[in-house]
Amino acid sequence: MSQASLHPMLNIAIKAARAAGAIINRASLDVERLTVTSKGPNDFVTEVDQAAEQAIIDTIRQAYPGHGFLAEESGRSQGAQHSDFVWIIDPLDGTTNFIHGFPQYAVSIALAFKGKVEQAVVYDPSRNDLFYATKGRGAYLNDKRIRVSKRIRLADALIGTGFPFRKGDNFKRYLKIMEELMPACAGLRRPGAAALDLCYVAAGWYDGFFETGLSPWDIAAGSLIVTEAGGLIGNFTGEADYLYQREVIAATPKVYGQLVQILTPFTRIIKEDEPEAPVIEAAPKARKPRAKKAETADEGSATAPVRTVRKAAPTQPGKLVPLDEYLAATQPEPEAEAPKAALPVDVPLSPAAALAAAFEPMPEEAAPAPVVIRKAPTRIRKADMPPKEEAPAEAPRRGRRRDGDAPF
Repeated sequence: MSQASLHPMLNIAIKAARAAGAIINRASLDVERLTVTSKGPNDFVTEVDQAAEQAIIDTIRQAYPGHGFLAEESGRSQGAQHSDFVWIIDPLDGTTNFIHGFPQYAVSIALAFKGKVEQAVVYDPSRNDLFYATKGRGAYLNDKRIRVSKRIRLADALIGTGFPFRKGDNFKRYLKIMEELMPACAGLRRPGAAALDLCYVAAGWYDGFFETGLSPWDIAAGSLIVTEAGGLIGNFTGEADYLYQREVIAATPKVYGQLVQILTPFTRIIKEDEPEAPVIEAAPKARKPRAKKAETADEGSATAPVRTVRKAAPTQPGKLVPLDEYLAATQPEPEAEAPKAALPVDVPLSPAAALAAAFEPMPEEAAPAPVVIRKAPTRIRKADMPPKEEAPAEAPRRGRRRDGDAPF
């Protein structure tokens, strides 16, 4: 992408990044003379960080005085406090590398509009590599379009990361991550500058990257460059809420899903020491009491339910009385019926019963002897045959000579 076709805000960001890079390059010539201040254990800041940050803010404020700033060293103390446009700045990502003369550091500048990153620049002053992107217009390295790698298997992937170094970081958790991930990938690298690590994913040099304990200015610019290069970025659970979660995964689409599966158990969003909620089983519904079964005179039908009727008995009015007792009290008992005689054998059966009886095996002594019926062959006399019809005489055909006709 040519310089003339760049977004105006991206042009200002590039101008600011190069100004900060010039300050860093001059200071790198004699790092022994730098004044180093410790912000915490293993967390350093130099006068180069402060000078580079101020150069970036001054360059942007000249063009956009109404914009706000979120910088690593000065925070939100400069610029408009309630603007929708916020510049997220890390003037020197990889300060520890810079102090030791290790050439792995960068300037990171991103512009967020209403919380979404729209412009991004990451500048590596030691190599003069400029990574930049505009939302919806692709990612570039020194005017050349870049894309993430085409690797789809984690076993073939080279993964970048960053080690925890601050007091209070969970080192044991990180060792568990390495124990799970190192045998599953082709290699693990830790250069020490998260902004450049994300750009290396976008350029296809890494196939994935993850780190914990990062701040918004460490990943804001690199996140847009990764997505515009065709990669995916999110937190350890795969969600897009990563800028303020202090954990990030960036990779090619296929490798991204495999990294999420490994790193999800180690996310800070899901607390491992949080007790699981007890499972409360629903109490069974109380069953309504059923009507008592009345005993009948016949022992065989003692289990059959007996309906009750609300009808006053002669002695106890208003009481529920079983139907059988009521009938016994109000009606005379029927005379016992004589047992019915067995059905005669010759009673006609239904078709279904007859079919079932036909297939029942019969005892050998009761089986009837087979009946063989012989029929004499039917003979037809010749006199009884109908007379044959005589075929009609064949009509003379045309073109054939008749008897007595001349041969010519």
